[in-house]
Formats: sequence, C-alpha cells, structure tokens
Amino acid sequence: MQTPDTLARIPQLRDAHSHRSRVLTAARQKLRDDPDASLDSIAQAAGVARRTLYHHFSSRQALIAELTQEAAQALQQAFAATRAPGADPPAAMARTVLAAWAVGDQYRMLISLGRRGVGQEAIRTTLAPAREEAVAALRRGQDEGVFADHVPAHVLAQALEALMLALAEENTESTWADPRGEAAATAFLVAAGVAPRVAARRVRDLLRDAEVS
Repeated sequence: MQTPDTLARIPQLRDAHSHRSRVLTAARQKLRDDPDASLDSIAQAAGVARRTLYHHFSSRQALIAELTQEAAQALQQAFAATRAPGADPPAAMARTVLAAWAVGDQYRMLISLGRRGVGQEAIRTTLAPAREEAVAALRRGQDEGVFADHVPAHVLAQALEALMLALAEENTESTWADPRGEAAATAFLVAAGVAPRVAARRVRDLLRDAEVS
C-alpha cells in the first residue's frame, strides 16, 4: 500500500531518473566527440545543474565507469543475441561485426576513450569476449582454408580489431556512414582472406535473413 509520503516522492524519483538519463546521454555524445570533455560541459549539454550531475556521479571517473559498463552490457547482449552455434567461420565473424555495429554509439564512445587511455583496461575487458570468439573463428577458418593463414590467428585478430575500431570511429554522417554495418562486415571478411564478392554476398545474406526473422 502506498502511503502519502511514498506518493509524494514519486515525482522526485521520476525527475531523478530523468536527470540521470539525460546526463548519461549527454556524456556519451560529449565524450565520444571529445574524451577530455569536462563535467561542466556535460552538465550544460544535459541541461542540468552541476550539483545535479554530482548527485548522480561523484566524479568524472565514476561517470566514465558507468558509461563503460553500459556499453559492455550492450555489446554482450548484442553478441549473445546474434551468436549461432555451428555457424561457419565467415558467418561467425560477420555476425560479430554486425552485432557490434548495432550498438554503434556506445562502441564509438569506447573507442574515443580508449584512444586517450581513459578506462583502457575496462575497455579491453569489455572487448575480450568478442576477441576470443574472433580468434577461435579465425583459427577454425584457417584450418578449413577459408581464411588467410599467412599470420597466426591471434595476430590476425588484433589486426582485424584495429580495422574494426577504425571503421567504427569513422561511421558518422559527416564522414562516412554505414548504418547497418554491411560495408564494415564485408571489409572485415576481405581482410581475413575471403574473396570480395563472396564476402559481400555472405554479409548480404546474413542481413537479409535477419530482416526475415
């Protein structure tokens, strides 16, 4: 049963939730564009007082930790949703790229922070599951002859990760846009050693199947 005091607090709780959400949204955008963005600029972009921001996040580090955790959860959920046991190596690799692309804003924010060394260890931890899956898929693909084997799988995975980060960082309306990740996933497979036409067809098939399902 709700008491008068409880009912009176409901608007306050709603306001607090709204303020926190606005701060996180503004911080995600500001830190993606400028990893050195100050708390003052984030508060201004969110349309809240500085003391309101500090009520939710005691420091810039606490705010970045929250954003990193938020991005980590989004990536892990995306990977889990698109994982397909038994998929062949090219499909498994393409699914991983498309999954990351689906949470592009959070992903690009992590990239911007990581390049400045902000929360770098947490970011590496966040990307670890995808990295492990990539190495396993690459090794299996090399064994099956569908991926290039001129370098070991773990080295090729690092090179492909760098390519993925570069493509994701450039995926904006002002430079180059790849809203579904089709070009990125295709480039990823080509860099792994798949023939361009084959790579493009495989990615298109995956996107078409996703739309049907």
